[in-house]
Amino acid sequence: MIHRIQTIDAHAEGEPLRLVTGGFPTPVGQTMLEKREWVREHCDALRRALMHEPRGHTDMYGAVLTEPCAEAAHAGVLFMHNEGFSSMCGHGVIAVCTIALERGLISVGSVGGERSELVLEAPAGLVRARVTGPQGAGRPSSGGEARVHAVAFENVPSFVLHAGLPVSFGGRVIPVDVAYGGAFYAVVDCEAVGIPLRRESLGRLRRAGMEIARAVEQAVRVVHPTESGISGIYGTVFTGMAERGEADLRNVTVFADAQVDRSPCGTGTAAVMAVLDAMGMLAPDRIFSHESLVGTLFRGAVRRRAVVGDREAIVPEIEGSAWITGEHTFLIDDDDPLKEGFVL
Repeated sequence: MIHRIQTIDAHAEGEPLRLVTGGFPTPVGQTMLEKREWVREHCDALRRALMHEPRGHTDMYGAVLTEPCAEAAHAGVLFMHNEGFSSMCGHGVIAVCTIALERGLISVGSVGGERSELVLEAPAGLVRARVTGPQGAGRPSSGGEARVHAVAFENVPSFVLHAGLPVSFGGRVIPVDVAYGGAFYAVVDCEAVGIPLRRESLGRLRRAGMEIARAVEQAVRVVHPTESGISGIYGTVFTGMAERGEADLRNVTVFADAQVDRSPCGTGTAAVMAVLDAMGMLAPDRIFSHESLVGTLFRGAVRRRAVVGDREAIVPEIEGSAWITGEHTFLIDDDDPLKEGFVL
């Protein structure tokens, strides 16, 4: 038997996003966390088939829209990657909003020069996105199609769980900030590990990122104060000096199974902003510009403050742009010995 899966692919500031639009089972659950558990149990073979070679690659990322559980949301969204299903994804929100509105998957009114609000429900919570159309400074529309110039999403409350945690790495002890921005990250200064944020250093950064994540999990318990279903280190954010003049910091984020984010990483940016805020280095009225390894930018701002359990938190807004790159029908043949894909 041959199964057909339809997708629309895009990238958000360089990071891929494959949105499944057909052929995927309807996730079951009363909450988005329950739906994530359901797809983990029932749809992991499809995830591997779409994310791994030969249809994907080690650094592929994906998403599937679902019915929301909260009345305030337009749609629910589940994110997937090379290792499993995540609780939240910033670049994914930007790409999903762009695809959904440009291809008419979700209707929230015209985006032709107007600002429209789209509310997505992820396992981490509600995410409110402001979508800007192309008129004025935006990119041109072609053929009368609705086009999205930029997406700015209000992220979930972001906070520092452990500040300056001493962690053993490479025969020495380095300070690591454990912060939440929709997922938990180990935030590290690249100078502390002695690895420059360069493309030729990617192999070393992948290995170091995984080693640091494991060391943090061995040192402390990493669990969300109010959502026990969100736990563990999702990735390591290496920060360093920016190369673009308008950027404040440059970063490389290594997440899941040594996956490298090509964008500045939306949830990683939120986590870095939480760290900077806790250090008193994030001005409340200033835009924070975060640079990726490929030179693209996400821009962040603190919209308000919050409390999560016993933690002081910020509610950041992250802005970026995405572009559709293709529309696909993938075939999965039950007789194919590599039908679920592979990773080298």
